[in-house]
Amino acid sequence: MATKIRLQRFGKKGKPFFHVVVADSRSPRDGKFIERLGSYNPNTNPATIEINFEKTLAWVNQGAEPTDTARAILSYKGVLYKKHLEGGVKKGALTQEQADEKFTAWLDAKAGKISGKTEGLASSKADVRKAALAAEAKKKEDRAAAIAAKNAPVAEEVVEEEVTEEAPAVEAEATTETPADETPASDKAE
Repeated sequence: MATKIRLQRFGKKGKPFFHVVVADSRSPRDGKFIERLGSYNPNTNPATIEINFEKTLAWVNQGAEPTDTARAILSYKGVLYKKHLEGGVKKGALTQEQADEKFTAWLDAKAGKISGKTEGLASSKADVRKAALAAEAKKKEDRAAAIAAKNAPVAEEVVEEEVTEEAPAVEAEATTETPADETPASDKAE
């Protein structure tokens, strides 16, 4: 019997959730399976993957073939790398201690990448929120200024009327003074 490690779909429409299972290659996607190995939730960022590492490694070592997506998930979690290192130990290329050190270093690097991504997402989310709050505050100030401008012209019209009433009187005084100044200048010229 050819076994495959594949995903079994659950969840509602538009929100998939998958179980990682070992199944006979002839059984339908959501049908009968041999053993459940874990779960995969692509709805979160980064995707949530929970796998029983030892069971999965045992099935891979027994010859269960992962599908393309399952292979990507197993590679992400380090199952395939661990199998690769065990193959090197069997061939005598390295010792078990060296293989364990390499795997631990790989796990630490992977955990650092994942935490860096989650921190980056959290900081970008915070930056977006700050920008949205700043834009909202600016919009609120603009609205307040528009309302103040709408209410203010009534008071400004009264002030403008007073200013316009005073302005012609000043202009009239200036016009009366100007001809008086000009007449003596013309008399002197003659």
